[in-house]
Amino acid sequence: MIHLRKIKNMKKLLFTALIAASLISCQTESMKTAYVDNSRLVQDYHKMEKTEAKFEKKNKELSDELDAVAQEFQKEVQEFQAKANSMSKANLEKRQNELMQKQQMLQQQQQQKSEQMRQESDAAINEIIDDVKTYVSNYGEENGYTYIFGSNESANIMYAKKGLDITDEVLKSLNAEDSLK
Repeated sequence: MIHLRKIKNMKKLLFTALIAASLISCQTESMKTAYVDNSRLVQDYHKMEKTEAKFEKKNKELSDELDAVAQEFQKEVQEFQAKANSMSKANLEKRQNELMQKQQMLQQQQQQKSEQMRQESDAAINEIIDDVKTYVSNYGEENGYTYIFGSNESANIMYAKKGLDITDEVLKSLNAEDSLK
């Protein structure tokens, strides 16, 4: 009698396991997955191209401004050097100190402006990355994907079946949406 109960319990357990396995199998088969190349998606996004061009222009303007200030300072130094022999020792030391302080101040200003430019650039790029993430998330939801994986130069995805790379499709749609703005 105990033996018969064990067999019935094992049959119930086996039946339950088979049902669970078939449900999991059905769910797995209905999953729609794909991946995008994160680097390419961000780099080829028109908004990124515009942002890079904007910051290249700002960087050039900053460089030109700093070069002009440096040239002006160099003129001051050359004038000082030309007059140094005719200056009193006290005036010579005073002017040397003034020029050293001015040089330090100019270097600090240059560092501050460069840091400010870097922070602005980082913020703009982070905003673009967030936009792309949000877009891919919405794209996945609207197109019935269970997962859209991201791949990059670190090769997060080592293998994917042909046809699962939807980078071009998403990029085209993303750029089309951006051009409407």
